Amino acid sequence: MNPSYLDLGREGLKARARAAVQGLESCAMCPRACGADRLADERGFCGIGRRAVVASYNLHFGEEAPLVGQGGSGTIFFAGCNLGCVFCQNYEISHDPEAGAQAGPEELAGVMLELQSRGAENINLVTPSHVAAQVLEALVLAADNGLRLPLVYNTSAYDGLKTLRLMDRVADIYMPDAKMWDPKAAETYLGAANYPEAARTAIREMHRQVGDLVLDGRGVAVTGLLVRHLVMPGGLAGTGQWMEFLATEISRNSYLNIMDQYRPCGLAREHPAIDRSITPAEYAAALDQARARGLARLDDRSERLVFRLWKNLH
Repeated sequence: MNPSYLDLGREGLKARARAAVQGLESCAMCPRACGADRLADERGFCGIGRRAVVASYNLHFGEEAPLVGQGGSGTIFFAGCNLGCVFCQNYEISHDPEAGAQAGPEELAGVMLELQSRGAENINLVTPSHVAAQVLEALVLAADNGLRLPLVYNTSAYDGLKTLRLMDRVADIYMPDAKMWDPKAAETYLGAANYPEAARTAIREMHRQVGDLVLDGRGVAVTGLLVRHLVMPGGLAGTGQWMEFLATEISRNSYLNIMDQYRPCGLAREHPAIDRSITPAEYAAALDQARARGLARLDDRSERLVFRLWKNLH
């Protein structure tokens, strides 16, 4: 099965890249629509100008099982971000647009091809929302030079609809977060009161494009939607509401990673409500909320955690 961008064809991919790059002149790549002239290297909220900044790249074996396979997920971490999460576990990267090396299309394409040569199962773009245009530019060159891996769009879900439509038939696997449901919580902890509405719109569009997650005979993802939800202290993420949304508006067959790894990072210590890790009971309740709505396709790690928590509680 070919990656989507190969089926789109070289001219189709080039047209997408041109349209995305033109949009940088008055940037509205994400819901902030800062209007910065990034073609002239102006910086908006994300802090990134004309070139993407690559913080790091490597084979990652800690991602969800369908992404890791045997070779690992070929992750590319981009510096800067269009959100301002006070608790970000990659705070040093996301809040510092200089935390890495600037990469033009040739350099970024070279990173993709290097990861493929090292045996990666996919190219996993970590926090790509603000550099989607730069990714498309690089992808044209990478495909010309033999890139044949599925493309994973690993995002906060704070994505512009027009940008996602440029990624239609380009991204093979969408992996959005479902962060805060309540606008007030989103404003306080993400710096974006419109995150919940924007994320729901984005996740609907992602599922429209790729559908439910499809695995090959090895159990490795080839296309589809994989949703991440980080359980927050005191239910601040709105787990029940997100589970209801996924079950009723997306698909009960959605592949879901309910994550227990929240810990205070970044500026979280300045916010008493999130200045602690979650409890086993909070995590178990989150799993119950998913299952109560018929969402049973949980990442394997969630199942292992259930057993570990059961042992802790008994």
